[in-house]
Amino acid sequence: MNIGSIFRIIGILIILYSMSMLPPLLLEIYYNEVTVAPFGYSFLFTLLIGFLVWFTQRHKKHELKTPDGFLIVVLFWFVLSIFGCVPFMLAQYPHESFTDAMFETVSGITTTGATLISNIDILPHSILYYRQQLHLLGGMGVIVLAVAILPILGIGGLQLYRAEAPGPIKDTKLTPRLTETAKVLWGIYISLNVICALCYWLAGMTTFDAICEAFSTVSTGGFSPHSDSFAYYQSPAIELIACVFMLLGATNFILHFIALQKRSLKYYLNEELKVFLLATLAITVIAVITINLANHVHSKQFYPLFKTLFNIISIMTTTGLLSDNIDYWPSFILILLMFAAVIGGCAGSTSGGIKYMRLLLLYKQTSQEITRLIHPRAVTQIKFGKQVLPEHVIQSMWAFISAFIALFIFLLLLLIADGLNLETAFSALVACISNTGVG
Repeated sequence: MNIGSIFRIIGILIILYSMSMLPPLLLEIYYNEVTVAPFGYSFLFTLLIGFLVWFTQRHKKHELKTPDGFLIVVLFWFVLSIFGCVPFMLAQYPHESFTDAMFETVSGITTTGATLISNIDILPHSILYYRQQLHLLGGMGVIVLAVAILPILGIGGLQLYRAEAPGPIKDTKLTPRLTETAKVLWGIYISLNVICALCYWLAGMTTFDAICEAFSTVSTGGFSPHSDSFAYYQSPAIELIACVFMLLGATNFILHFIALQKRSLKYYLNEELKVFLLATLAITVIAVITINLANHVHSKQFYPLFKTLFNIISIMTTTGLLSDNIDYWPSFILILLMFAAVIGGCAGSTSGGIKYMRLLLLYKQTSQEITRLIHPRAVTQIKFGKQVLPEHVIQSMWAFISAFIALFIFLLLLLIADGLNLETAFSALVACISNTGVG
């Protein structure tokens, strides 16, 4: 393992990340918000540390191997969270402790969307934007962005891409060169954010809110510039626009690329997306019936369909934006949504959770084993579409699910040991481990 080369790359990545402090710094100056210290000092501090780390290892240039890629990804997420929390500690408000600032930063960069800030509306514009920008960077993965830039600096990025790419199948390239693949992914991602912001603005949001909410929607994050989240707007049109872009964010970005390249929507209809959309439709129908039956008994009124649709899509895509208080929904629906959030969206998307790809492979592999029990001599293959999946993909699927379940049980017991009751511990853990944010 080339430690010197790893730290050289980490230094470059920290330098690149320091540039993310400049947009909120400009907003801070534009809105004349007390002082430029939080983001000005954060930019200089991050830039200086990144430069020092790079400078001490600048001559260490070795080809990256797969273990190096995994270590860089893990280290960078950790380091990024440390530097990312500096503005929250330096700002006059919220002026958080290191622990709270770290929680806010990790929640933003992992697109979880859980927050410890109670009165979001009074935050400075620069802090509000910075929280949403964390979603923007984390949605597609900061490392994928780095893959597009590092080759320009003479650093290969294949191992980084394999370590960062979501989903069980990591060898799919949209273009022959990996750098071009990363650029294509980010091009589609930024385009969706721009279109989403424009739609929000046309539907009645302010320019600032439209940009901030677009970052959160497409990244399936959950932060909002308002404490009431989407309930602040009270607009069915805005909620329906959000539904469309949350679903687009939860769709495999490879499908977006192919559909654009071939200029045909038929390429969206692959197995995973079909299962995801059918599950969303089924849960929505069940929720509409159950909620309205319960609501009609008590208030003799029917619950708005668009609110049910919005909140269900938001939770199922692990976005976590809410347009109403769902605490009074029947417990059956809330528990069903928690399990749906654990599954999340499609592989290769911005959503969290296990992903429907793995759920689909789990079903196929279970069916194959049952077939083998009934017909021991049968020769069977697991396919995804027309592609026969190699054994290592199935093994990685089982490894991921096993690790997920083991970690879930361990953290659940840890939270209960810390004093939380089972209901609170379970819902909080589901909200965080699935990157949903809503508990």
